[in-house]
Amino acid sequence: MNDRMLKSKPCILAVDDDVQVLHLVRRTLETGGYRVITADSGEAAVGTFEQQPPDLVVLDIMMPGIDGYAVCKHIRTLSLVPIIMLTAIMGDAEQARGLDAGADDYITKPFSVEVLLARVRAALRRSQATIPTPSCDTFRNGSFEIDFSRRRVTVAGNEIRLTPTEFYLIQELALNAGKVLTHTYLLNKVWGSEYKDERQYLHVFIGCLRNKIGLKSHGNGSITSLAGVGYQLTV
Repeated sequence: MNDRMLKSKPCILAVDDDVQVLHLVRRTLETGGYRVITADSGEAAVGTFEQQPPDLVVLDIMMPGIDGYAVCKHIRTLSLVPIIMLTAIMGDAEQARGLDAGADDYITKPFSVEVLLARVRAALRRSQATIPTPSCDTFRNGSFEIDFSRRRVTVAGNEIRLTPTEFYLIQELALNAGKVLTHTYLLNKVWGSEYKDERQYLHVFIGCLRNKIGLKSHGNGSITSLAGVGYQLTV
């Protein structure tokens, strides 16, 4: 394969301090048609990212020294590249911590190669998609405001930094404010059909949005749930 063809492939940075897991991730991604660069520590990941900015990062959380959370936060100061975290921890709090650090997605260990490839495809598709700008320029409710064209969210004049995925989720809720949007609708609309049954996944993302935006505490409405059905942004 010539250099031009190789460079045309999406480049993925895979990070894990477990050599066997790193080998599995690399082999899986290369088989899936991606160009892969690797790092076996948080320190190496930061240096590699700055020298060879990738199209996506697959990032282990639990590493000695600089852990995945710190690496994720550092990357977010430089780029909005999609970040998929690998975690052996199943709790909502740990998953939410990863999303709060700036991750777009997470995969729990042990994972299947099919799940890894599906999540990578979906993350790259979302990052490359051209999301139509709504016909209205802004959404306002009290001191909560969304500037759709600039993809900017503010509360009481303070900007709230969201990942692209989080922004698409709050945008969809805001454009349908007052309406209950079903779990299936939100998962399909924001993430794609691969996620249509991931209700717990949506629950974690909604929790992160509530914490980041803090609507209720500012008297700007809230993201409420209808048990077994879905979510709505109340105004």
